[in-house]
Amino acid sequence: MTESMREHYREAFRTMAGTLAGVELPWLRKARRHAFDRFETLGFPGTQLEQWKYTNVMPIAKPHWHFAPADGADTDLARLADELVPGDAAARIVFVNGRHAPKLSSVPSLPEGAFIGTLTQAMRRIPERLEAIMTQRVPEDGFAALNGAFLNDGYVVALPPGCEIDWPLHVLFFSSEAALAMHPFNAVLAERGARCSIVEQFVGITDEAYLVNTATEIVADEEADVQHCRIQQEARSAFHIARVGVSQRRASHLRSHSFAFGGALSRTEIDTRLDAEDALAELNGLYFVSAKQHVDHHTRIDHEKPRGTSREYYRGVLDGASHGVFDGRVIVRQDAQQTNAHQGNDNLLLSRHAEVDTKPQLEIHADDVKCTHGATVGQLDERPLFYLRSRGIDERIARALLVWAFARESVERVESAALRGRLTQQLLARLPGGEYLRGLS
Repeated sequence: MTESMREHYREAFRTMAGTLAGVELPWLRKARRHAFDRFETLGFPGTQLEQWKYTNVMPIAKPHWHFAPADGADTDLARLADELVPGDAAARIVFVNGRHAPKLSSVPSLPEGAFIGTLTQAMRRIPERLEAIMTQRVPEDGFAALNGAFLNDGYVVALPPGCEIDWPLHVLFFSSEAALAMHPFNAVLAERGARCSIVEQFVGITDEAYLVNTATEIVADEEADVQHCRIQQEARSAFHIARVGVSQRRASHLRSHSFAFGGALSRTEIDTRLDAEDALAELNGLYFVSAKQHVDHHTRIDHEKPRGTSREYYRGVLDGASHGVFDGRVIVRQDAQQTNAHQGNDNLLLSRHAEVDTKPQLEIHADDVKCTHGATVGQLDERPLFYLRSRGIDERIARALLVWAFARESVERVESAALRGRLTQQLLARLPGGEYLRGLS
């Protein structure tokens, strides 16, 4: 990172630090300062680092982003918000260019002791519940450090013991401003026996480049059940960097879904620690890209205690000159006896110019375990394609059917029927010939 770039970020931090949400909280001011110091030390990650070997972020490092949206940002998005939020989502929180849009948001009444709202609201109402999760973060790279320094808003779900939220919370992040860098921070705190379902959806509505650098921290206490779904539909010129960090306690259950469709360059890191007995983690993902898009998924499942179970299924569909990266690491610590883990990554290349780098990893330090992993990379099988053609099906439709058959397994793992239907339509819209398959949902 050049000195002029460093000075650009220093000046931005000097200007913004006194205006960011929660500036009245001493511990948050200190955490922001520490995060920016880490950014100065780390800079942007380079391809010489093993974790970033296949993802060159120089296109992100070069532009001089601005960090505050223009006044009067477009909030006339009610119709689009209605189209995107499935019918079973009783609550939604909407952000436009990093700012909360109250007129587009609605949250029904909550059980006593529960909080669902924006990070700004949570800093005023429940700062004591945020302090630990926000101050104990140690940024591992420059993007995480930037998020810690410039975080300004996001959503917070904090549920007391035994609280069950029967409706899904849908959080929409719209981006429409060129050269804007946004750093949402989100937190999900599910205490013992609590249950919730959350959908984060990122949607770009501009042809210009912008940056979304987001972090979500999830704590699933004993016997808590958290379902977390990410849908990344950024604009084709946009950059999207995301990290999801999860801490799981005894007998907790995490269901994670990640769908990546947009962005010129996107990277999603999902890191879950099963730090107590009998915890269960399920990670499901699908990336579907084309042209010159670059999509990267790094996952880490850390089994620290006995009888943990993890299941990970990621699939990729790549067309044009796109590039996919999957790096999945499962760690079984010495104390994590009787761990049961499976990891799989399957990729379908629709073009001879598309490529994928896949690296499933198992690191086992215990003796009594049952662990498997594997990866595949291939093209459409000509035999079923020939069969469909011989039955009079047009080649474009036949190819669309086969691609959809490959991708739909990831969609079918989503519990919400309404959300599955929306995801189905989004996928079919990307497929040549997919318009003939619209009745599938």
